[in-house]
Amino acid sequence: MNVLLVEDNANVRRSMALLLEREGHTVVEAATTVAALPLATSSPIDVVVTDVRVEGEKSGIELLKALKTRDGDLEVVLVTAFGTIDDAVAAIKSGAYDYLTKPVDPERLLFTLRRAAERSALAREVRHLRAQMGGQDEIVAVSRAMQQVLATVAQLATTDSTVLITGESGTGKELVARALYAQSARRNHRFVPINCGAIPETILESELFGHRKGAFTGAVMDKRGLLEEAHGGVLFLDEIGEMPPSMQVRLLRFLQGGEVRRIGDTTTRRVDVRLVAATHRVLEDEIAEGRFRQDFYYRINVVGIRIPPLRERIEDIEALAAHFLRRTAARLRRPISGFTPGAIDLLQAYAWPGNARELENAIERAVNLASGPLLRESDLPAAVTLRVKLPPVRDDEAERAKLLGALEQSHWNQGRAAAALGISRTTLWRKMREHRIRA
Repeated sequence: MNVLLVEDNANVRRSMALLLEREGHTVVEAATTVAALPLATSSPIDVVVTDVRVEGEKSGIELLKALKTRDGDLEVVLVTAFGTIDDAVAAIKSGAYDYLTKPVDPERLLFTLRRAAERSALAREVRHLRAQMGGQDEIVAVSRAMQQVLATVAQLATTDSTVLITGESGTGKELVARALYAQSARRNHRFVPINCGAIPETILESELFGHRKGAFTGAVMDKRGLLEEAHGGVLFLDEIGEMPPSMQVRLLRFLQGGEVRRIGDTTTRRVDVRLVAATHRVLEDEIAEGRFRQDFYYRINVVGIRIPPLRERIEDIEALAAHFLRRTAARLRRPISGFTPGAIDLLQAYAWPGNARELENAIERAVNLASGPLLRESDLPAAVTLRVKLPPVRDDEAERAKLLGALEQSHWNQGRAAAALGISRTTLWRKMREHRIRA
């Protein structure tokens, strides 16, 4: 980690620099805020640590504002001997990542800088991925699993193979389908979505294939089906696991021949459509139960994309929450700019059974209830804030072993370890400190 350290007291500055260097970090030192500004732009800096009050110069908060203007992704930690609530509120409102008081606890400083650097890297990665997606900023992919999904989408966009997207409800299957369409040569034609579970079986055939006037009661004119509407583009069949077997047969015939015959018609029409399907069901189980045709399954599952649930990609939660916050705050015209560290801890520790859709709803609720510039723990839904605490353990060594086991199992990813233990990352950090466990 590259740290810019701004402190006018030479002894304090050198002491903090030595602490950081012993931990393997590279430290760039500045005695004034004037000297700090060019260093922040000429050196690869991950995090800035600055005293709030620098003798004879601009304040640390003024430096913070100047740095944020130049690089909004850069995280700044403020340090001061004057630890008042007003100073803390002013620092957070100005965009500080955190606010520490002197004398600074070494372990707290190291922990805070590590988290600040992670957030800075996360923000830059999200921006990079959005640029790669050509403005498709709906998909947030910080985790390796979601980056692999986007890589697969980019590969499949150059083909016309039928794709089956699987994943739990709320994981963003339609977003992935739209990304596949947006990067393909078919993007200048229509993307036509249809939810197979939302349309009655008696209507679904007419919706997909169309009908001739007089074909049945209520057919007062000729109607093109969605397959014809999607000619040249993509037809997205959401929740295809809900499609009745009779319709599976008709669609299978279309996939084999590429021809559509409207209900009541005697002629066929050639249609050029790429089919992308999605389901939250395990179709292999549906086949075993006789509810889904095996031949149809093989035809739609030429290439499969699995979207992992949010609980398997904790790295995406903070970025997704920030994305939903920006969008919701703008729509509701609420001046809310971020989250308290405690709120982020709770968001990352919750299992999110409803996945990204549940997270988005939770953020909208919090934005409506928030009374300050940051979303706090108390603004979040009860399901998120009700924590499962570590059981009381009399034997300190047993608790220490439990903490170490969770950390090792998660490859020392503290967010995942905290989630596995059912505690917040702040609680995990405190317990690590109590048991002298160093990350």
